[in-house]
Amino acid sequence: MLAVPAQAADASDPAGTSIWQWDHLTGDWNSNRKAVEDKGIKLTLDYVSEVMDVASGGIRQRATYEGRLDVNLDLDFEKMGLWQGGSTHVTVYQIHDLKDRNVAAEVGSLGDPSNIDAVPTTRLFTAWLQQTFPNGSFVRLGQVSADEDFATSNSAGKLLNGAFGWPVLNASDMPSGGPAYPLATLGVVSAIYLKPQLVVRGGLFSGDPAGRDCQGDPQVCNLHGITFSSAGGALLMGELAYELNPDGAADGPSVSYKLGGWYHTSTFADERYGLSSSGSVVSLASPQALGPVMHSGNWGVYALVDRTLFEGNGTKVGGFLRGQFAPSDRNLVAWGVDAGLAFTGLLPARKDDTLTVGISHSGISHAASDLDRDTAAETGTAYPLRSGETIFEVNYNFVAAPWWNIQPDLQYIVHPGGGAADDATSQAIPNALVVGVRSTIDF
Repeated sequence: MLAVPAQAADASDPAGTSIWQWDHLTGDWNSNRKAVEDKGIKLTLDYVSEVMDVASGGIRQRATYEGRLDVNLDLDFEKMGLWQGGSTHVTVYQIHDLKDRNVAAEVGSLGDPSNIDAVPTTRLFTAWLQQTFPNGSFVRLGQVSADEDFATSNSAGKLLNGAFGWPVLNASDMPSGGPAYPLATLGVVSAIYLKPQLVVRGGLFSGDPAGRDCQGDPQVCNLHGITFSSAGGALLMGELAYELNPDGAADGPSVSYKLGGWYHTSTFADERYGLSSSGSVVSLASPQALGPVMHSGNWGVYALVDRTLFEGNGTKVGGFLRGQFAPSDRNLVAWGVDAGLAFTGLLPARKDDTLTVGISHSGISHAASDLDRDTAAETGTAYPLRSGETIFEVNYNFVAAPWWNIQPDLQYIVHPGGGAADDATSQAIPNALVVGVRSTIDF
């Protein structure tokens, strides 16, 4: 069995230092890495790989493998002597799997069991310019994502299910899932610090990251991330946050309180009602329905609390609670709640390891549930009535070295798809048990 240190020192690769103490697998390149970063150029390479097995329930019981190579380039123009407060960032992903399988398709859930799950491709994710001001405020312009700045929870960061990152409500209700992994879009993001701990964030994004006239999978429509969509109206997001040591990097407690919301200017189809040839409003389950009633605009609101609950004797406990709400008539998911606890340093010999438990519930809108009832009445057959999806997850982040994390993971998903029907059986998809392990290596 490989012996590794419980808590590695902040080291690189000086002579005589163990590889298990290096910050990166490839070391500090004989101090050249730091020298280059001091000149304003930072290149990071990470490889994330995982095996997920649908042990029971879901649509199919089988294992999947997915991998993602992350390439990040950051240029600090101030360090280069070119532009005070200026910087740029580019992220490219190389995403791959085995046998064209992904765990979300095997489970049939709204919340993706893997937050790296995506269509295999080489994809440009983000590419932006940023102006940062002395008090930390910034303006960022280019191809940007919203899931990096809005409704984020540090305590939930180790969980693998995508529901604990970009909310299921947003992913289900915004066109093409919104400007979040794996689809970023053109836009501008800003943060204004009113006080050191009080920040207002705002974002203006292209409304549909898949691009114009996409009729299939949004990720296939924008396969390489270079569509640079300006289609689908506009998405506006705003957030007011009080944050004290939000990433937990400094000594002392971490506190975040956030209140935010979004508004989308496009048109959205009603989840239950349509129009007949005579212009009458009928259920979409009726043969007379020619198309859905359309609504102008869409919106959602959220609130989040994420803070240290206990710290002492080398152990730190953080907790998070997040809630979201959106109108029922034009959305599949009308409300959601996510909560959890993160325990760091539970074992005296493993001070850097973190055990995280989380629960996420996504409530199906009344309009969508009523459509199921209409369908059952119209067909005269039993039809599953969607109500909501609940995700339970337990994850242990084992820090094998500063450059290597290993994460055994267990998830149980109740009513995948909110209680949706399996196309093969016309019965509700069974509750799913997902077991997996992820490896993350920093080169």
